Amino acid sequence: MTDPKIIELVKSMYKENVLPYNKVPCSGKCYDEKEIINLIEASFEGWWTEDKWVTLFEKKLEEFTNMRDVITVNSGSSANLVCAFTLASPQLGEKRIKKGDEIISVAACFPTTINPFVLIGAVPVFVDVELGTYNANVEQIERAITQKTKAIVLAHTLGNPFDLKRISQLCEKHNLWLVEDNCDALGSAYEGRLTGTFGDIATCSFYPAHHITTAEGGALFINDAKLSRLARSIRDWGRDCWCSTGRDNTCGKRFEWELGQLPKGYDHKYIYSELGFNLKMTDLQAAIGCAQMDKLEGFILQRKKNFNYLGKKLESFKNKLILPEPTKGADPSWFGFPLTVKDGNRIQLINYLNERGIATRLLFGGNIVKQPYFIDYKIPHRYPNELVNTDIVMNNTFWIGVFPMLDEKHLDYVYEKMREYYEA
Repeated sequence: MTDPKIIELVKSMYKENVLPYNKVPCSGKCYDEKEIINLIEASFEGWWTEDKWVTLFEKKLEEFTNMRDVITVNSGSSANLVCAFTLASPQLGEKRIKKGDEIISVAACFPTTINPFVLIGAVPVFVDVELGTYNANVEQIERAITQKTKAIVLAHTLGNPFDLKRISQLCEKHNLWLVEDNCDALGSAYEGRLTGTFGDIATCSFYPAHHITTAEGGALFINDAKLSRLARSIRDWGRDCWCSTGRDNTCGKRFEWELGQLPKGYDHKYIYSELGFNLKMTDLQAAIGCAQMDKLEGFILQRKKNFNYLGKKLESFKNKLILPEPTKGADPSWFGFPLTVKDGNRIQLINYLNERGIATRLLFGGNIVKQPYFIDYKIPHRYPNELVNTDIVMNNTFWIGVFPMLDEKHLDYVYEKMREYYEA
């Protein structure tokens, strides 16, 4: 237990970070002395790697999502990596994703949603997005399914859920894996149920820009016991042993196993059944996450409030901009406020905003097939339909922040600068 004097000192040293009304970042860390106190306690315990704080953080996430198992990792991208290698495991038999199999996604994505599937040899098949929701065109997904298709892999764009009902039905009909990249959507809901709880595997990120932060960090949400066991193995070097960090002989027969072509009795802690990595979260990160989880509901409410307020303010520009709209049946916990310039110059507009303290971001990779790495690595892919809206996103779309540190004064300032721009 940390000395109460230290806790009082931290409280006295912590200064609330208040943003000036004319500084509007896209995102940022929202924390107070509670995260610092947890971090100090975890530091003094001296364990630092995965232990009790990780266990507590995973439990809090399980309770929030009502999922059977939450597996923490060191980033959202690592969560996607573990997900892909899990679905490629030979232990899944005919349903495993093998080299040359196809996965369906969108090209208007963040690279690490699809990159892990490229690494296992899968071929991404890209469908177009719908302007306004910025999620996948479901009709194109249905037409893109072939005998080679093994999975549908989609993110909830900027926190706006994709059409989970129809896409889940397609996965069930064609016996496909459904992967939800929930990195931007923690707290979003579809027909009353949280996103991240529909897919066979869902992933989440705790990078400082996201709904909660552990500095770097991520997680997988899984309800299936076999997938969960495979994912934990791949996260933990690919080992067959399931002992927690610092524990030995959980199975009670550590020197009695006979697997592969190893001699009988080979130490189970050093038997590897999966192609794995070391992607675990540390207790220091999880200690921050535990404090963040206690604030998550408030963060979600503030994001929704900010989004709705800004949406009403920007209604007057709907002849100039495509305003965002939630997917039918969805209740998004918005990551950002996307806007698409109808006529005019996006660069001119975002430069105008940036020069006045309003940060902007593009919609991630724009059209991923036109990114340098995708061309230089000659990544196999196909797209059955022209990616018309994806190219519009690439050329005309950007987003601005609605994260919890912003309030109505910041959003009024955004509106005033937009009004000045269009009046000029």
